[in-house]
Amino acid sequence: MIELPPAIAAYFGADKGDPDAVAACFTDEALVIDEKKEHRGKDAIRAWKAESTSAYTYTTEPFDIAVADGKTIVTSHLVGNFPGSPIDLRYFFRLEGDKIAELEIKI
Repeated sequence: MIELPPAIAAYFGADKGDPDAVAACFTDEALVIDEKKEHRGKDAIRAWKAESTSAYTYTTEPFDIAVADGKTIVTSHLVGNFPGSPIDLRYFFRLEGDKIAELEIKI
């Protein structure tokens, strides 16, 4: 298991199906980009996570971490009942203090 910064560890811990806990990991004006769609602000992030967790069941296991261009890049293995499973995704986090200000998820 890799060691993640606290805000990122909280995100992956909350990602097990708690949209409120996921939203709490972000700044008020945070931006999430997933599947080329933008979700800005805690309410939009909560709705994004609620939709994805109701549509699919999955597990995610971070296995690599790097820092580049002011972002923390976490690569994680996802397995679930979604098209293309299993897959490794890259999560590009930009942190502000102890919160996530931006997250982009890419294949």
